[in-house]
Amino acid sequence: MATRQRGQAGQAFPIYIVMVAGLLFLAFALFAVGQASAARNGAQGAADAAALAAAQEAREELRVPFLQALREPDGLNEFLGGAQNPGLGREEADRLAARNRSEVTGFYWRQGFWQDRVTARVKTLYAVGNSVLPSTKDRHATASATAVVEFRCSLKTTPKPTDPRQGDGDEKDKDDSKDTPGPFEFTCDGRPVIIDLDSSDPLAELSKLIFAVHLIDD
Repeated sequence: MATRQRGQAGQAFPIYIVMVAGLLFLAFALFAVGQASAARNGAQGAADAAALAAAQEAREELRVPFLQALREPDGLNEFLGGAQNPGLGREEADRLAARNRSEVTGFYWRQGFWQDRVTARVKTLYAVGNSVLPSTKDRHATASATAVVEFRCSLKTTPKPTDPRQGDGDEKDKDDSKDTPGPFEFTCDGRPVIIDLDSSDPLAELSKLIFAVHLIDD
């Protein structure tokens, strides 16, 4: 009887070894999946930051051409329908990607009426790392993100140019070609925004009031 029990125990021991080895492999595999997931999340965070940084920098550059467009009869529609951001923001995208231990491998703008989109593709500078899964040692995670610079306002009224000849006699001596339209009254996400082109510094935060920047699924 004792001999039979010892025989059964001897037969079960290899099974235990296989089970333990299988559990260990499963644990290492799950760890490898976690490593890969962390790398992908890091790459996606870097891509998001790069795209947003590029869009925000481009938005700041829109203030002057936007004000210039308001001086033209149909300037606003031409401005909103034209390409305003080609090439802008690449340095900021590179800087934010580097801050997140990644590099920009692709960068481009797409024009759209009332909005422009910028896409940044990145690759992590660090590899996934050693694991039981093949080819992870030298594999780098990649990701892409798209941000939009979007005109968020509607023009309530179209003002007529002011005529300096309607002023005092001294005003008549001024150059009539410098007629200035305005002020303009916009509604931006439900908020009234008045732009007076005669002001030396019309709304220092104009770009942020007029243009929204956010990530989109693309």
